[in-house]
Amino acid sequence: MIMRDRIAQFISTRRFEWAIIVLVVLNALILGLETAPPVMAIVGPVLRVLDTIILTLFVVELALRFYVHRWSFFKDAWRVFDLIVVAIALIPASAGFSVLRAFRVLRILRLLSVIPSLKKVVTGLVTALPGMGSIVVLMLLVFYVFSVMATGLFGEAFPEWFGSLGASSYSLFQIMTLESWSMGIVRPVMEAFPWAWAFFIPFIMSTTFTVLNLFIGIIVSAMQAEHDQDAADDRSQLHKDQAEILHEVKALRAELAELRSGKSGA
Repeated sequence: MIMRDRIAQFISTRRFEWAIIVLVVLNALILGLETAPPVMAIVGPVLRVLDTIILTLFVVELALRFYVHRWSFFKDAWRVFDLIVVAIALIPASAGFSVLRAFRVLRILRLLSVIPSLKKVVTGLVTALPGMGSIVVLMLLVFYVFSVMATGLFGEAFPEWFGSLGASSYSLFQIMTLESWSMGIVRPVMEAFPWAWAFFIPFIMSTTFTVLNLFIGIIVSAMQAEHDQDAADDRSQLHKDQAEILHEVKALRAELAELRSGKSGA
């Protein structure tokens, strides 16, 4: 029990957390260097040894955390995420699993679980997912309506862009992202249909400038709610600590009063 408490105290220290962060960043750099043939030709064996050592340290870290938390280890989503990422790296590089080995670079995502600020951002994004679902449905409806209209209006003249529902959806997605939308698609269409601007401008206004901003608004609102919750938890903990301190002070005063009354009685 004493050993378990010492290990728990050790893995919760700031130095240990920073050591893991350094290892994650170093491992990501090594995985990047392994993609460069000139570098591998010079220091390839050294990089492989370092990668093995770092992976071993990750396994030891997870083993220590499992030893401390036991089966409650799996109650924390971040610890399970770390376990999955490290488990993928342990898959042998055989023919059947060579593709999964490419996902070793996912180990850099462990930064999300060890850096509190990044963890708050991801938590805010996850919290925003339910609200984003309704926006996705709205976006799909808008795309479907405009894709059907674009296929009917421009499909015969421009079959490459609007010849089918799928082609129209892809072309409208490109227009929504504002990537070569004017000179690449809209102006050529307007040469055949001068009034086409009356179709594309409302589409851009309703998607790029409206629906996408709703996504941003929901994400910002969720992150603000997460920040407010953390601030509320900090205030609650501060009030709790203050109440404990006041209780201890009152107990000390009571003991001093008893000591004084005992001396005065003597």
